[in-house]
Amino acid sequence: MSAVRRGMLALLLGFAAAPAPAQTPPRPPQSTSSAPATPSPIATPPGTTRMLIVPFEVVDRDPRAVWLGEAAAVLLSDDLRAMQLPALTRAERVHAFEEANLPAAGRLSLASLVRVGHLVLASDLIVGTVRLSGEELVIDARRIRLDTGRLVEQTTDRAPLPELFALHERVARRLMGRQPTTGGTPAVTTVANPAAVAAIPLGAFENYIKGLIAEQPAAQVRFLQAALRLAPRDARTHLALAEVYADQGDHAKALAEAQAVPATAPIGRRARFLAGRSLVELARLDEAFQTFRSLADERPTAALYNNLGVVQVRRAATPQAGKPTYYFTKASELDPEEADYFFNLGYAYWLEKDAQAAIYWLREAVRRNTVDGDAHFVLGIALQEAGAAAESARELGLARQLSSKYAEWEKKPAGTSPVPKALERPSVDLETMHGTQLDATQLTSAQREQQELSAFHLERGRRFYQAEHDRDALIELRKAIYLSPYAAEPHLLMGRVLLRSGQIKDAIDALRIAVWSQDSAAGRLALAEALLQSEDKPGARTEAVKALTLDPALVEAKALLARIDKP
Repeated sequence: MSAVRRGMLALLLGFAAAPAPAQTPPRPPQSTSSAPATPSPIATPPGTTRMLIVPFEVVDRDPRAVWLGEAAAVLLSDDLRAMQLPALTRAERVHAFEEANLPAAGRLSLASLVRVGHLVLASDLIVGTVRLSGEELVIDARRIRLDTGRLVEQTTDRAPLPELFALHERVARRLMGRQPTTGGTPAVTTVANPAAVAAIPLGAFENYIKGLIAEQPAAQVRFLQAALRLAPRDARTHLALAEVYADQGDHAKALAEAQAVPATAPIGRRARFLAGRSLVELARLDEAFQTFRSLADERPTAALYNNLGVVQVRRAATPQAGKPTYYFTKASELDPEEADYFFNLGYAYWLEKDAQAAIYWLREAVRRNTVDGDAHFVLGIALQEAGAAAESARELGLARQLSSKYAEWEKKPAGTSPVPKALERPSVDLETMHGTQLDATQLTSAQREQQELSAFHLERGRRFYQAEHDRDALIELRKAIYLSPYAAEPHLLMGRVLLRSGQIKDAIDALRIAVWSQDSAAGRLALAEALLQSEDKPGARTEAVKALTLDPALVEAKALLARIDKP
């Protein structure tokens, strides 16, 4: 068996060792503390990686029931997580909708919802309807496997509106093929359920949900404050209000609301994390450090180590408290798929005037996110410092392709660094839920055969793209790009997949890298189409003309120009 075939087999089976690449900067010493033991989760159905629960459709758009569609998604997600099943939180779901350029509220087709599920690499999608029949709530819920499109479970249940919480707990258990608890009282709301909603009045919960879905911050604050008047100690409402204030930049109020959540509450860690974020924004860095440090001592996460590193960048770090590079290294070890942690690590080494280490880690950052303009720019400056003029020019040129701001950064007076201060990236969420996108550790072990392995994953990505299996295509293309970050075709196919799935901005970035890597009529044409869909007609026309210059017989480019110029 050839070396490349052995590498592929090891990669696919997950048995490959992962020796460190040559000249890797030494990592900081490992912590000797151990994380506290966590309870073993309840058995997850085979093949379930995570579940996406979307707001249920309100039958007949009954204005009395508008809030109940969102309530269904929130309660079912909470109940599933209480059973230690991997359901996305509301914040993760809202972020996914934003990434897919879809409204968080409103009626969406099943195809659009499946697209969101693929975007977050979910295994299951839960959809349904809610209906008020007099004072009785009727729920119809379906669980769909996204890989096969098969309906796994369907259940219909009803109950008087005051029994809202018990009703959703029953539905959640049936969707997972489990028997509902007896006696009509949810078994998980007393201790395990992070919602802890059974103890609050229904009116308070209604105002809480209305606060979540209100479009204007003022309305969000009004509803959430109304909820707190009915349930002054409700931890979730305090946390939601803290998040609204934080989004508005009012970190003093955000801190007060976050600190109103008891540390012993099921969402106490999230509240303390948000408090730490607000302390950073208020420049109370010593307090922020202690907040993140105590959370990490209880149970470390990549986000906590990352934010400890950010604090150390922004204050005078002492050897006793640890260098920023130590914390960013710990973050990258806990979550090797998050590009921001590698950017922070490379940037911190740059601030420490260690150009070689900065170059190494910034290259790892752009492997994971090839459209990260800041990473390309800082990498270019570090290469310039190291005397690698040709590589530096290449990285700086790509950065300028991605954004015009980098040309301004380069205009700094001679003798001063063009790399701005405060580029470090804090984490805004305590936990991250990455799917299997890169298998980065296994891929690193196969870099000896990276060209052939990249071609292998590119071919798989090409087949999945042609079959319109966009989720699988993205996974394979990410692997190809990780192994060959500057190859044109994986970026071109990535751009086409993203454009087809409605992620227009990301598609434009990928296509810009494709034409920068290798100018081609096909790349220019795809970029023109993406720019047209983003309503940038002048940019689309420029790219379509360039496509025709490269291939005067390109019929598709002529047709696109006709669409652009059509009155």
